[in-house]
Amino acid sequence: MIAAVDVHYFGEVAQAALVAFADWTSDEALLEGIQRVDRVAPYVPGEFFRRELPCVLPLIEAVKPEVVIVDGYVWLGAQPGLGAHLHNMLARRGHTCAVVGAAKTPFKGTQAVEVRRGQRKGRRGPSPRPLYVTSVGMDPTAAAQAVASMAGPWRIPLLLRRVDELTRMKRGDRARSAAVSD
Repeated sequence: MIAAVDVHYFGEVAQAALVAFADWTSDEALLEGIQRVDRVAPYVPGEFFRRELPCVLPLIEAVKPEVVIVDGYVWLGAQPGLGAHLHNMLARRGHTCAVVGAAKTPFKGTQAVEVRRGQRKGRRGPSPRPLYVTSVGMDPTAAAQAVASMAGPWRIPLLLRRVDELTRMKRGDRARSAAVSD
């Protein structure tokens, strides 16, 4: 199973979401989960993982996927990014899995594999902007090919769009088969 995670912040409150699916080409989620976190750590430049990981860990640990996709980087140049910190934390907790980062913006000095896919929403022709793919526990080229194969006609794959939508979902709206609730 593959799981995509993301977090949206509303001041000191966060909403984390997870979308799990069977394989890279799936166009439907097997399950979705949302976790509200009422007091998140403040943002500290260079230490974003300290804010994000406590939000997504309960969702990931409830599902135990073979691969986790994060909205961001696994590596920031030679430094560990969100994905590498997640990979290490999961390993320390006894859960070994690959982590793939799919970032929307470039980060100087990072050896990401660029993936050009789909169209811009509401536009004709291919999107001129790539996704930037990094990974740990999976070959970066294979990770980029996997992201490129994901369902959906747009630059951002369908199920990555879905996890982003869930992070912004208002209380009372329904996620399908929620794995973890608030």
